[in-house]
Order: sequence, then C-alpha cells, then structure tokens
Amino acid sequence: MGASTPEPGSAGSPCSSDRGGSAGRAGARRVGVMGGTFDPIHHGHLVAASEVQSYFDLDEVIFVPTGAPWQKADRTVSPAEHRYLMTVIATAANPHFTVSRVDIDRGGPTYTMDTLRDLGAALPDAELFFITGADALAEIFTWRGADELFRYAQFVGCTRPGYTMDPEVLAKIPSDRVTMLEIPALAISSTDCRERHSRGEPVWYLVPDGVVQYIGKHRLYQSPPTSQDGQ
Repeated sequence: MGASTPEPGSAGSPCSSDRGGSAGRAGARRVGVMGGTFDPIHHGHLVAASEVQSYFDLDEVIFVPTGAPWQKADRTVSPAEHRYLMTVIATAANPHFTVSRVDIDRGGPTYTMDTLRDLGAALPDAELFFITGADALAEIFTWRGADELFRYAQFVGCTRPGYTMDPEVLAKIPSDRVTMLEIPALAISSTDCRERHSRGEPVWYLVPDGVVQYIGKHRLYQSPPTSQDGQ
C-alpha cells in the first residue's frame, strides 16, 4: 500500500504557541529536516516547513542547504556560502527553525543518505522527518541508498494543489514511512525567482525581504552582459 495522504485542509495536530508545547508529549524529540539547494530560498519552502512543523508537532525544523547537489551537476549553482546565508536570513525570525552546515562542510557531492546519517548521529535521541517536494520524492528510487533511506527518517512529500504523484511510485514506498501534504505556496519555485530577477522583474513577496536585499547586494542571478553591454 502506498503513502498516506491526509484530507486536503486537514489541520493535523495544532501548533503550540511556544516550543514548550511539545514538552508534555511522550517519546523522542521530533525534528524536521528540510534539505534543498535554496537558490534562493523562498516562501514556498518556509510555508512547507511551517505546515509540516505544525502537522507533526515537531520540536524543530533544520534547514540543510546542499553543498554540491549531485542532481544539478549539469548547471551552475550559486556558491554554497551565499545559499547558506540566505537560508539563515530567511529562517531567523521563526524560533522553530535552525540551519545546518552539515552538507556544506562535508565536501563532495551531497546525498540525502549522508545528510540523514550525519544528523542522526548528531541527534541520536531524535525522530527525524525528512521534508521534500513531491517532484523530488517521485525520483527517490534513483537516489543513492534509496532502499535504506526509510530506515533513517519518516518522509513528508509536499505537493502543490492539483499535483498527482505517480501511483506506481507511491505503491513502492512503505505506507507507514511517508505522508503527503498539500502546500498551496509551493506554486513558487526557485527557478522562477532566479529567472524573474535576471529579467529585472520583482521577487518581492516571493522570497523574504532580507533575501531580496541579499540578492541585490551580492548581484546574484543577473543576466550575463551582452557584447553591446560590454562596449
């Protein structure tokens, strides 16, 4: 049987007003892990993390910018330090959110297996929930160590409204290890944000204000100058 899917709009467990709200819950700490290139991080990422944090009553969500994403070896990715700092800026206001350098400092291509193994070793008493987009989840059996991944964490697949995941892929995923959640703000994408900025179009309100300012300050995602521009 495939992954479980809550009814659209279901509230899940209520979000406590402070981090002490999970103190009375029995069992291990529950920690979300949101890996991604974050080039740039946008409100879709933040809303997804917030919704998952509330639904599963997570104590913390750790954002983990990739060091060198193996899936994107064929295209240019912004330097890891820029992506890390944008993620720190974007998450700073939420007390449930933190950012880890584990994938950046490891070096070499970033694989989810290594991310979960390293965080599991650092947090031996925590139950991990790996948060990813449904598009990425659909390709999970192409990931390194795919057969072992579900031993390290529960998986949460965040979907856009109207998105339907291939039922054959869902059927292969252990139903007790994956939950699908619909996140309206996932209509935003990092690719669209980069392309809009390169065309001189605004990305205000698609990404956090501080990230907009960081992109401008460091001149990220600008179109290369034409020969006429260089004269």
